[in-house]
Amino acid sequence: MTRTRLEAFSDAVIAIIMTIMVLELSIPHEAEWAALRPLIPKFLTYLLSFVFLGIYWSNHHHLIATVKRVHGGILWANLHLLFWLSLTPFVTGWMGENHFAAVPTAAYGVVMLMSAIAYYILQSVILASHDPLSPLRVALGRDMKGKLSPVCYLAAIPLAFASRWIAVGLYLFVALMWLVPDRRIEALFAAEAQGGEAS
Repeated sequence: MTRTRLEAFSDAVIAIIMTIMVLELSIPHEAEWAALRPLIPKFLTYLLSFVFLGIYWSNHHHLIATVKRVHGGILWANLHLLFWLSLTPFVTGWMGENHFAAVPTAAYGVVMLMSAIAYYILQSVILASHDPLSPLRVALGRDMKGKLSPVCYLAAIPLAFASRWIAVGLYLFVALMWLVPDRRIEALFAAEAQGGEAS
C-alpha cells in the first residue's frame, strides 16, 4: 500500500466520523429559538469532539507525510487509531444526551485516552522505521504535549464522578493545548526543502 492510499483511507474514515456526529444533532419540531435550548449540551459535546477530530486529522496528516514506506505495522497501528476515533460519535452523543452525567463523561475520557495511546503507538511504529538520529525524532523532541494529554484524560476519568465540570474542563484544556497545529513536523519539512534548494 502506498502512503497516499493510507492517508486517503484515513481521511475518509475521519470525515465519516465527523458526519455521523452532526447527524446525531436532532432537528427541533418547533420553529422558535427556545426549541434549540435542549440541544445546547449536545451541540457543545459535538463542538468539543469536532475540534478533537480536527486535531487528530491535522497531526495525522503531518505524521503520515514522514512515512517513507508503508508496512504491516503501520497499517495495523493506523487501524487501531481509527478504531478508537470511530467511537467518538457514540461517547459524544451519550455525554451530550445525558447533560455531562458522570458515567458518559468518564466514558468520553476513556475513548480520548485510548485514542491518544493509539496515536502514540502509531507515532512510535513510524519512528521505528527511521534512523535513531532522524530529523523526525529530533523534530518530535520530548513531546511534552503528547505526554501531558493522556495524563489529563487519565485524571479526568475518575474526576468525572467527583465533579463532571472538572473532567470536562480537562478535556477542554487538552483541546486548547492542541488547537494550534503541531508545527514541529512542518518545521522539519521546511528545513528539508531549504536544504534541497541549497544543494
